[in-house]
Amino acid sequence: MTDDAMRNAAEQTKAQMGAAARKMSDMGTNAMSEFTRMFADMKMPTMPDMEALMSAHRRNLETLSAANRVALEGAQAVARRNMEIMQQTMTEMTENMRSFASTDNPSTRAAHQVDLLKSAYERAVGNMQEIGDLIQKSSGEALGLLNHRFAEAVDEVKQLSAKSTQP
Repeated sequence: MTDDAMRNAAEQTKAQMGAAARKMSDMGTNAMSEFTRMFADMKMPTMPDMEALMSAHRRNLETLSAANRVALEGAQAVARRNMEIMQQTMTEMTENMRSFASTDNPSTRAAHQVDLLKSAYERAVGNMQEIGDLIQKSSGEALGLLNHRFAEAVDEVKQLSAKSTQP
């Protein structure tokens, strides 16, 4: 191949590459304008008020923390009361063992055992009711906090949504 032929081939290749680049550029421009036209008709929501959104999120975390604190305090109260019940039961058991040793008459001893059994059963039922009430109270308080915050959060979302749809 001669130098002229090589130059002509190089110029043709350069011209073809330039035409291909222009065509690709035009395709990109057309695709971008088509994309813009396609999304121009869509109603995209506006960005919500980020400060209000962060404030709402902060209140959510504060409420969750408060509910956890109430639940923890309730669990601690249940544990304290359970320990008090155990100590009381152990003290009563010790006293009852001493009273068995002092009673000589078998019929008196049997009647005393029945009385002790009855009072122990009644006390156990009362203690279980008390523990159940403590658990229910703390759970109710924690759930009340969360329910109240949830209702507030729903109202906040409605307000944010109303603000974002206004022109």
